[in-house]
Amino acid sequence: MKRWNGWGNVNTDYPVPPSARAYLDNLFGSLDPQPDATYEAVLKSMPASRLPAHSLVDISAEARLTHARGQSLSDWVALRSGHIPAFPDGVAFPTNEEQVRDLMAYAKKTGARVIPYGGGTSVVGHINPLKSDAPALTLSLEKMTRLLELDEFGRTAVFEAGVTGPELEQSLAKHGYTLGHFPQSHEYSTLGGWIAARSSGQQSYYYGRIEQLFAGGRMETPRGLIELPHFPASAAGPDVKEMVLGSEGRMGVITSARVRISPVPQVEEFYGVFFPSWEQGADAVRQIAQERLPVSMLRLSNPQETETTLILSGKSWVGTADKGLTLIGYGAKRCLLVFGVTGSAVHVRRTRAQASVICRRHGGLFVGTMVGHTWKKNRFYAPYLRNTLWEIGVVIDTLETAIPWPKVMEASQAIPASIVSAMEACGEKVLAFVHLSHIYRDAASIYTTFLFRRPSNPDELLARWQAMKQAASLTIQKYGGTITHQHGVGTDHAPYLPAEKGALGMDAIRAACESFDPDGMMNPGKLF
Repeated sequence: MKRWNGWGNVNTDYPVPPSARAYLDNLFGSLDPQPDATYEAVLKSMPASRLPAHSLVDISAEARLTHARGQSLSDWVALRSGHIPAFPDGVAFPTNEEQVRDLMAYAKKTGARVIPYGGGTSVVGHINPLKSDAPALTLSLEKMTRLLELDEFGRTAVFEAGVTGPELEQSLAKHGYTLGHFPQSHEYSTLGGWIAARSSGQQSYYYGRIEQLFAGGRMETPRGLIELPHFPASAAGPDVKEMVLGSEGRMGVITSARVRISPVPQVEEFYGVFFPSWEQGADAVRQIAQERLPVSMLRLSNPQETETTLILSGKSWVGTADKGLTLIGYGAKRCLLVFGVTGSAVHVRRTRAQASVICRRHGGLFVGTMVGHTWKKNRFYAPYLRNTLWEIGVVIDTLETAIPWPKVMEASQAIPASIVSAMEACGEKVLAFVHLSHIYRDAASIYTTFLFRRPSNPDELLARWQAMKQAASLTIQKYGGTITHQHGVGTDHAPYLPAEKGALGMDAIRAACESFDPDGMMNPGKLF
């Protein structure tokens, strides 16, 4: 069963090791976590539904609460404090496209606003109902998970849009295939959600981002069904499929999608490389990308993240490794690269050797597969750390961007520095660090993580988070970065979108949404 006010399955836990707890106590001082609002208390506080009865719509308090918010920090504050400003008035669970169409008609007749819902993993407010005189209907696709077609000759597959990452991969694996789309939210996020938010998987360097994997599909809009046919390429005007990508539920409900699949690889390995400095590591990954080495993943942690990750792991070998690395010249400024290679045995050996040569050229120390294996084992487990950190009184959050290479190094220092500066006004410490999560020939994605002490007052917590988020977002824009590389816009990033798209661009986005949804019934407040 999923947690109603945190991440993941209630039976899965990520304990904070004693050494990590001591480190955090020393960094932040006294931690004084306050108890969270109980599930029962929040249920009792909920207003009645404003929707008329419908056989597919659940208006119970339980369904409405568990579909009220996503995984943004502001969502956590709302759920954990019990101060939730708005709830959906009902949650629908269609099992096919016809029922989605019927529910859209029902919403139109009742004046309801429709919020498409996949796995509830949004970290930027995609699925949150807003305070409104109109009722809100959350339309969950969790029962629409079937594999509808498998074209082995053309290597495509058609799935219903509510299929989660594990369900999709299990269905394909039976036939020897994979989609290869592995965001950190893989456990719960869905195919429709990936498309609506323009998601990027951890191995997108090899398999492609969702826009490369999405070959066509179907979407129910307030004006009817739109079918996006599969063309390998087309010069027939602007691509409507590109409009649907990143539309965040403003145009309609994606009901199914054709995706490009790959054979399950013969071999897949992940390796660790230590560099004496962040600059040397960044030069190495840039060269790997610009020489088009066919790696499947490159993730470079800066010195602060390298240190913090090792401490939070609580592994017994960390102290010994630290002494050994320092002894041979990889001291306090060292940074860690994890890179993956996917494919045939011959391809993996060749690519690993080529990448190792480039890394050594930049001072890299190849340390084999132990670090890489640990990363792979924990890559979908790490989000559970949010729960246990919160419970001891520490908040963790992330934000991300992509910035052209000439400004990557300066921006990777300025973004965490802006977060630290924003907290200085409160007299509070914050631990902020970055890694390069996706590498391109012309740019890199900078992924920032920050931890801070949780104050007892939820309004104070939210104000501090908003100050840090704003400072980082403005810094990202200052250095020419996108406001989001993989998380989408939702409500959290909407204020920053006009600076990226321009006034004319925003008018075009609004016009496209209005064309599909002239009455504005779809997911209001998201994107713009």
